[in-house]
Amino acid sequence: MLAEIVRWVYRATTRKKVRLGRPAIMSQIVRIGVRSVLIVSLVSGCVGFILVLQMTPPLDDFGRKDLVANIVGVAVLRELGPLIAAIVLTGFAGAAIAAEIGTMVVGEEIEALEAQALNPVRFLVVPRVIAATISMGCLAVLSNFVAIGAGLMVGLMQFDIPAETFFDNLLQQAKAADFLTGWAKSFVFGAIIGLIACTNGIRVTGGAEGVGKATTDTVVQSVVAIVIADLIFTYLFVVWGLT
Repeated sequence: MLAEIVRWVYRATTRKKVRLGRPAIMSQIVRIGVRSVLIVSLVSGCVGFILVLQMTPPLDDFGRKDLVANIVGVAVLRELGPLIAAIVLTGFAGAAIAAEIGTMVVGEEIEALEAQALNPVRFLVVPRVIAATISMGCLAVLSNFVAIGAGLMVGLMQFDIPAETFFDNLLQQAKAADFLTGWAKSFVFGAIIGLIACTNGIRVTGGAEGVGKATTDTVVQSVVAIVIADLIFTYLFVVWGLT
């Protein structure tokens, strides 16, 4: 499936007659990305609150509660922001993509496309994978800002950490590499979600039961693949000295 997607993207960029369908991609970005904004913001905000509430009291025992901004900034930018957005997007959009394509398979709509000499990977899979990749990159940035903003709010209201001190410590600790490494991972996470969801949808067999199984498999496989990919990226970034 991945090789087929790469082939169609390459053909679309090198041949004027081959188009991937910009309206279809934009429609999927709205469906996958824009509609996920609220739930990603909610979960990221809660995680930001939790981080500050859990870590500030132990730091306060040493008289350095202001250092919570350093920890939250690095943790969110490197790991938690992209990871939270990816897991939420898996449940929100990944399962829906698998169910949608699986229903098309059961309803023989895929065979109808092939009967008209229309490639289902080109018209159904590629727009969804591209949209998931782009949406994931945008949602990761949103998740970073919301989580850090939530941490700032609870630090200011609950623990009397001045906003100026919070931002000074955050900017002193967090580097551009922290944001860029996390952001780069987010695009890969999006591609993983789209690829797994579309693959499971295309392979559906057995009617409604098969659609349900594909949806479940998509969520489980995507979460496991995202965590493993995150581990590999983190190890490589440490080896390359980007942390």
